[in-house]
Amino acid sequence: MNATIRSVVRCAIDQGLEPVGIERGYSGLILNQVIPMGRRSVSGIINQGGTILKTIRSEEIKTKEGLERAAKTLEDNAIDALVVLGGDGSFRGAQEIRKTSGIPVVGIPTSIDNDVWGTDETVGFDSAVNIAVRSTDNLRDTAYSHDRMFLVEVMGRFRGFIALEVGLCTGAEYTLIPEVKEDLDKIAQDIHESGNRGKKCIIIIIAEGYGDSREIASYLSRESGIETRLSVIGYIQRGGSPTARCRRLAATFGASAIETLLQGEEASIVGLQGNEIKPIPLGETVSRSKEIDLELYKLSKNISQ
Repeated sequence: MNATIRSVVRCAIDQGLEPVGIERGYSGLILNQVIPMGRRSVSGIINQGGTILKTIRSEEIKTKEGLERAAKTLEDNAIDALVVLGGDGSFRGAQEIRKTSGIPVVGIPTSIDNDVWGTDETVGFDSAVNIAVRSTDNLRDTAYSHDRMFLVEVMGRFRGFIALEVGLCTGAEYTLIPEVKEDLDKIAQDIHESGNRGKKCIIIIIAEGYGDSREIASYLSRESGIETRLSVIGYIQRGGSPTARCRRLAATFGASAIETLLQGEEASIVGLQGNEIKPIPLGETVSRSKEIDLELYKLSKNISQ
């Protein structure tokens, strides 16, 4: 998010606008936590993970009173437009703020989950995947040395975008995602037979939303006869220095967001489609679900063993 904030602030200033930041997301908008932003206020943050503006979940923004207080903050600070960084939940809030306040809003997809409809990729996804890939590569060294199976849990409560990418890029023997229910009995049998043939180093990537990873690890270990360890990568994926790809995407998304507002778009997000960044109607984004690439999933399975 920091690389995105930097781009938005500096592109706004280049267009003669006066950007301000809202601390702690919608909670800060409700509480009038508005601060001025200048070119120097975003110096040295392009390589930092997280957000200098902080963030917190807000349940109040889902209420009529919360929306009215948010609209009052916008009015009191003479804010003419709102740029929202986040994912699906943030954009649903942006849509309601737009309805209540009447000011234009544009969203920038900054979510490691990559589950925002209308964009091929979100800022943060590549960084999270790279962290999980490096961690899994390290675990494979241990798995090989000790003849063990590792069940590696990555983030993804509802969708398997991270798990699929990590599974493909690490050569995992199996990838478990919420969108596809695999036969664990068959997997355990296949692993057992592989073990009889001498293959005892197994990596399984599982999205956190697939099921109870502890129970699955225990079951696969018992049924396959191969010693199994569970490794939960967790919130490590959310931090750290962003990759070059994420920084580039943040820069172009930020510039596109300012351009979109100046062109008169009143409710949209900026999305990457192919090699082009374009405005996507906000209403479409929040009402549609981004589908996993099942062909990529099939490829992952075909070349995994």
